[in-house]
Amino acid sequence: MTLPTPEALAELKSALPDAFIDDTVQMAPWLTEWRGRWTGHAPIVLQPRTTEEVKRAVEICARHGTAIVTQGGGTGLVGGQIPYGQVLLSTRKLREVRDVTPLDDAMTVEAGVTLLEAQEIAKANGRFFPLSLAAEGSATIGGVISTNAGGTQVLRYGMMRDLVLGIEAVLPSGEVFDGLKRLRKDNTGYDLKQLMIGGEGTLGVITAATLKLFPIMRSRCVAFVGLESAAASIELLARAKDETGGGVEAFEMMKRLGMELVLKNIPHTREPLESTPPWYVLIEITNGTPGGAEAQMERLLEVAFEEGLITDASIAQNDAQRAQFWRLREEHSAALKPEGGGWKHDVSVPISRIADFIEEATAAIEAFHPGCRVSCFGHIGDGNLHYDIIPGVGEDIPAFIGRWKEGSTVVHDIVARYDGSISAEHGLGRLKTDEVKRYKNPVEIDLMASIRRAIDPQRIMNPEILF
Repeated sequence: MTLPTPEALAELKSALPDAFIDDTVQMAPWLTEWRGRWTGHAPIVLQPRTTEEVKRAVEICARHGTAIVTQGGGTGLVGGQIPYGQVLLSTRKLREVRDVTPLDDAMTVEAGVTLLEAQEIAKANGRFFPLSLAAEGSATIGGVISTNAGGTQVLRYGMMRDLVLGIEAVLPSGEVFDGLKRLRKDNTGYDLKQLMIGGEGTLGVITAATLKLFPIMRSRCVAFVGLESAAASIELLARAKDETGGGVEAFEMMKRLGMELVLKNIPHTREPLESTPPWYVLIEITNGTPGGAEAQMERLLEVAFEEGLITDASIAQNDAQRAQFWRLREEHSAALKPEGGGWKHDVSVPISRIADFIEEATAAIEAFHPGCRVSCFGHIGDGNLHYDIIPGVGEDIPAFIGRWKEGSTVVHDIVARYDGSISAEHGLGRLKTDEVKRYKNPVEIDLMASIRRAIDPQRIMNPEILF
């Protein structure tokens, strides 16, 4: 792998005369991670509009051994989309909707279609595409596939890996892998598309995908509830699954501190409950029958009150209130920034062990850095916690941030003991590629490295991440 030579750059410009940028000012928006944590550099940004143009660009880079970093919507949180001297290939202009087939519950779209647009396309065709996350207006299909994004509805529909039927991708050689099938069953060997999903752009450039669609639910109900402990939320989740027969679409847990920071730092927010409990859960239930979700929610809350699982509850009465409830959850990350930032952890542990993990990790981190504050929230239904440590009031912020790496090791060592993962949904990128070697089995690392060498022997695809 080499950085681009003048000859390689000249050939790329000649081959894609209307699809490159090399002006420093114009390139700037592509080179800084949206939170400002990583700022890279690149000699050129390519913006191909077709798979053929992607193929042309990769063939040239392969011939010269030139490294490529692929970028979708640029909303990633671990820095894997930021180049440091490599060619940056943006897929945002791959915009075609190739096919929508409601009878197959499938649609095929190109990589630059945003997540929100995919949802709207499905809805216009009487179907539902379930992946949803805060950055859905900017995040692209190619990006969320490459990072195997999760979001708020993993509990019912799974991660992006579970929502992809087929993939088209340009391989590091410049060859096109045409795997755009609508089949649910194809038992003819390795499932090659799964290598691309979550591969963070290391095995090829995803140019299009066939996605699973679902029926539109006829009723939807959202409630905020208060609880005395994290353990009670786990019991409530089990009860919710039983009462709804699998109808729980989202189950989001929040610690009181996080709620306080949202109310303090995010304008036009207010308490969701009359009380201020130590823990909150946002529950969303959907049902195929009109009024069915509301009935299930009321029954669930009645049982939960009787069993002492919850201490307070409020059911959203309309779409506006549902949006207000969800905003309280979605603004948790933004609410931390005015406090000076923090040590952020995107981790997962088995659902049955979440409460124990929170207790042990909190005790360990408070012993490691007395006076720090713990904000814990996340997709409790799939075991994914955003376990964030923020400085104490009045603390020296630079000194606090300087202990991030040590503090993360404290948290991640406990995650590993609980058979968890140090990256639940954001990937490894630049942030965790080296750190994960501390926790991955050497055999697993060797297998992944072997796959990568076989597909990208020159290591030209996003060369600085994933082993």
